Amino acid sequence: MGSKEEIEGKIAALEAEMSSADFWADKDKAQASIRELQALKDELLGAGKYDKGSAVMTIFSGAGGDDAEDFSAMLLNMYLKLFEKRGWRASVIHKNENDHGGYRNVTLEIEGKNAYGTLKNESGVHRLVRVSPFNANEKRHTSFSMVEVIPKFEKAEEIKIPPEEIRVELSKSSGPGGQNVNKRETAVRLVHIPTNLAVHVESERSQAQNKEKAMRMLEAKLYKLREEERLAKEKGMYISKTTQIEWGNQIRSYVLHPYKMVKDHRTEVESHDPEAVLAGDLDEFLEAEKNL
Repeated sequence: MGSKEEIEGKIAALEAEMSSADFWADKDKAQASIRELQALKDELLGAGKYDKGSAVMTIFSGAGGDDAEDFSAMLLNMYLKLFEKRGWRASVIHKNENDHGGYRNVTLEIEGKNAYGTLKNESGVHRLVRVSPFNANEKRHTSFSMVEVIPKFEKAEEIKIPPEEIRVELSKSSGPGGQNVNKRETAVRLVHIPTNLAVHVESERSQAQNKEKAMRMLEAKLYKLREEERLAKEKGMYISKTTQIEWGNQIRSYVLHPYKMVKDHRTEVESHDPEAVLAGDLDEFLEAEKNL
């Protein structure tokens, strides 16, 4: 990969070549130049840079109370079955579970080839419509959860966060590690003060290991935010730094009552077998997302 200046120089030269009157005289050469130009724009923008690597996914419960937390558990189960089918390995980094098996939030690390590229467009608000198992009157209920997917960073490259921009919060871990781990403050929560982005890690045995993993996740979150802002600016769009986990923002709806359907509101892909989708059959949706 060349420097930014070298890439921009090559792009300028190709664009000048394409503007000449005899550019299409040699059709094969012209098409090769177009392909090269596209590759140089992708290289300059870093498009797909982390697509082939691993990912970190967080599921947050939104509007809907117990139903939303139960829906988060359903989404977690759906993705775990997808990961199993793909041969990816998933491990829990942090979880905040309620007393009936639902999740206020849960964060997973997904190790596998093309995990980030496959999952990155699952980010967004997901909506569930069903008869609530938590309502004695058996009324239809709508609940929301949000999925966030970021690349797994092994080390910082583009993103350097000054120490003064980070707030460190420590707590006792509820994760694995034996009896002693719960007696010490090994769990780490980092907050990026300018953006209020936060990560929580408790999967490692030591505070230092949890802090290191949390830093990589925070860098990845900031990287993704900056990429989204850059792409939105190029397209003349406004991007909000906060997404409300509620009606109107959903990317996909899972309807179990009064009819059965899963619909992606961005790609228009539909399935009339929500049970299969919630059992990890997401291939049609993921394939369509490649064009987003």
